Amino acid sequence: MARESSVIHIEQKTYTSQDGTTIVVLAPAGRLDITTAWQFRLKLQECISKLSNHIVVNLSQVNFIDSSGLTSLVAGMRDADKVNGSFRICSVHPEAKLVFEVTMMDTVFEIFETEEEALEGIPRSIAS
Repeated sequence: MARESSVIHIEQKTYTSQDGTTIVVLAPAGRLDITTAWQFRLKLQECISKLSNHIVVNLSQVNFIDSSGLTSLVAGMRDADKVNGSFRICSVHPEAKLVFEVTMMDTVFEIFETEEEALEGIPRSIAS
């Protein structure tokens, strides 16, 4: 019996660092899988193109992630890299953490224990 949950709730917060750099924190909740990853991908693209090239993704409320979810995160990281931004992940849910370790994606992403740690040291305006 497949679970149909094709909508993902994504909380969005915006911070401004002391030097005026805008940082967007996205916190999806639920499953980041083939039914929801495309929505998350679109949200990442929108934030990077319109709000900030510095993104923090808080995964504390994502209890399941599959290859589609990982792909959306990789795409977001690439989009941020293209515009000299930063892409960080924090607070990975214990059940999702295993997927990062098994796929070795924990070596690909900058992953922080807490949102506060992820927000610290966001690169000061790299190159405009």
